[in-house]
Parts: sequence; structure tokens; C-alpha cells
Amino acid sequence: MVLPLFVLFWAAIAWLIKSPLLPTPLDVLDTLMQESASGALWHHLGVTLGRVVVAFALAMLLGTGIGIVMGRSQTTNALFDPLLVLLLNLPALVTIILMYVWFGLVEVAAVMAVVINKVPNVAVTVREGARSLDHRLEEMATVYEFTQWQRFREVWVPQLFPYLMAATRGGLALIWKIVLVVELLGRSSGVGFQLHMAFQVFDVATILAYSLAFIAVVQLIELAILQPLERRSSRWRQPEAAHA
Repeated sequence: MVLPLFVLFWAAIAWLIKSPLLPTPLDVLDTLMQESASGALWHHLGVTLGRVVVAFALAMLLGTGIGIVMGRSQTTNALFDPLLVLLLNLPALVTIILMYVWFGLVEVAAVMAVVINKVPNVAVTVREGARSLDHRLEEMATVYEFTQWQRFREVWVPQLFPYLMAATRGGLALIWKIVLVVELLGRSSGVGFQLHMAFQVFDVATILAYSLAFIAVVQLIELAILQPLERRSSRWRQPEAAHA
């Protein structure tokens, strides 16, 4: 109900102002269809999603490993916690600029900038999960002589899953934004690049068209992948809640 009302309000304001700086919803839809028909929309969306997937996968792997080690070892946590705090407070823009200055305007620098900004968030979340692992399950694994792989798969992963989901949702929300800035500053393709080009000529219709297309993709991933996974992550709590 809110969305149709917003579109009507947008259309009314655009009709009253009659300015190219605020195109009507129909103008934006027409631009969206033109970009889609030419293939440019799908190309740039695909490029951006590719960067998001690669950066997200690397950040989750590195952040999860660091978080588990820091959560299970007080010595490691004491040594690396100051660095983690530093990276958490380092602005994404600074990281992006440094990567481009040090490595050039290349794809590796773009992905590294995103990964560096995301890893600390994952590590902090997973660290809390690693700290809260049930010691009784650890003792059970020791009694039954679990291998390290069995311990990780059967004992740690089920307990860490809610924390991994929290890191996933928060991470994707952060990575989308950083990737667009990375593309705007130093890439020649992607949604961020297209937004930059449209900004140069004050083409608001194109800016809104690409933004809405990108938001639609993000919402699709949220509904089709993240929400089902989140429900699964909390399923193990339901019998306990029902018993209580």
C-alpha cells in the first residue's frame, strides 16, 4: 500500500514541478526499458553483481576464519583486537583511494578495497559466536573422539550459523554500497560507473532507473535467499521455545 502511494506522490510532485531534475515515474520506466532493451542495464548489473559475489565470498571466508581464531584464543584476540578496531573505524573511502593509489585502477584493487572494509565486520560478529560455543558440546565431541573436521561441522557450524547469517545480511548491505563507490571512483563498468556518467550530464532519469533496478535485484536476493536462510538459522531454537 505504501509503495503505490509513494509513486502517486512522486508523479504528482514531478507533474507540478515539471523539471528534468525530477522526472516522472513513466520517464524513469521508459529509460529503464531503453537501457534494458539495449543490453546496457544487464551488462552493468552483471558486472556489479560479479564484484559483489567475489568480494563477499572472500570477505566471509577471511572474516570467519579470523573471527573463529580470535574467539577461541584469548592471546590471539588480545594481539589483533587493536588492529580490528582500527579497520572497523577506517572510512571505506580512504581504503578505496589507497588501493587505487597503491595498485592502480585495476579490478584486483577494487575487490581488495571492498574485502578490507568487510572482513572486520564479519570477524567481530563471528568472534562473538565463537566465544559463546557450548563447552558441554565440546566435551561431548572430545569423549566421542571427533576429528577436527567433525568437530567443526557437527559442533561449531550449527552454533555459529545464526552469527554467520547476521554477518551475511549486514555484510551484503555494506558491500552493495562500497562496490558502487569503488565503481564510481575507478572502474569503467558497473552500476556505479553508470551513475557517475549520468551525474556528469545531470541525467536524473538514468540515475533513478539504474538505482531502482539495483534495488530490485537486492530485494530479490533478500526474499529468495537471505530470508529463507535466516528462518533456517533460527529453526533449532523453535523446539526449545515450544518446550518452554
